[in-house]
Amino acid sequence: MRLTGLLPILALATLLAPAPSEAQYPARAIRLVVPFTAGGVTDSVARITANHMSKSLGQPVVVENRPGADGAIAAQTVKAAQPDGYTLLFATNSVLSIPLLSKSAGFDTFTDFMPVSTVGRFPFALFVHPDVPSKSVRELVDYARANPGKLNYATVNPGEQLITGQFIKATGVDMVRVPYKGGAACQTDIMGNQVDFSFQNLGAVTNYIKGNRMKALAVTAKARHPQLPDVPSVGEAGFGDLVVTSWQAAAAPAKTPKDIVARLNGAMVKALRSPDVAERMNQIGFDVVASSPEEFGAFMKAEVERWTPLLKAANLKTE
Repeated sequence: MRLTGLLPILALATLLAPAPSEAQYPARAIRLVVPFTAGGVTDSVARITANHMSKSLGQPVVVENRPGADGAIAAQTVKAAQPDGYTLLFATNSVLSIPLLSKSAGFDTFTDFMPVSTVGRFPFALFVHPDVPSKSVRELVDYARANPGKLNYATVNPGEQLITGQFIKATGVDMVRVPYKGGAACQTDIMGNQVDFSFQNLGAVTNYIKGNRMKALAVTAKARHPQLPDVPSVGEAGFGDLVVTSWQAAAAPAKTPKDIVARLNGAMVKALRSPDVAERMNQIGFDVVASSPEEFGAFMKAEVERWTPLLKAANLKTE
């Protein structure tokens, strides 16, 4: 057969063959961009997940911390990355709510990302320094009312701003906000008695509470948490409207090929269902919840619809 006769066949074969980058995926390390500083609970969950994803994918999944602007810097980094499956955002509800708070967020929650999978969730814990003279939420409120402006509180992200704002609005207390870029620094300052109290992920503070370095007054769940069975829920404490969880998930840049997203989802779901991962997550109070990309997309849409009016009513601002 002449060479010219082969050309149409070769052209057809080229069209039918998978793109080299997709066929060989993954051929190198994958970045998992975390919006907060190393050492925090979100960072810990990301690293546990990444380590086990690496085993399925046959390539390292490397955690890269990009803190700042309440998580917008990390989101913008992933948005700008090539949609080839080598850069992922370890998203949280607080990060994906930023476009609801600021017109200059630099990214859109729905158009700039493709859902990969949910990872799981934490309830928040309301905790104080042991020297704060309050053994319950009610005593904290009474003390704050009797000492207006004396207590200060820490927040790391918009989610914590929102729940603390709701708490202040419901109680009418006067407190001073101290913003932080990462949970680890916030926890250090509370243990150092530089900050009085905060709402943060239960997993971030469980060991400190058990070690009596912090004092937990309530968890923002419908019931008590197994990690802290002696700590009441906010409903028991008389503040049932403050049932809030912080969730984590993974997203890829928009236009990432669907077969690559499916591969990433499979590796993440397998990791999250590993008994070893489940045990490690349980130790930090994290409830694992894996999903399909479609389930994560629907969940995120429902969450945005739920929180949009609350965020606007609270008039929160990103840092």
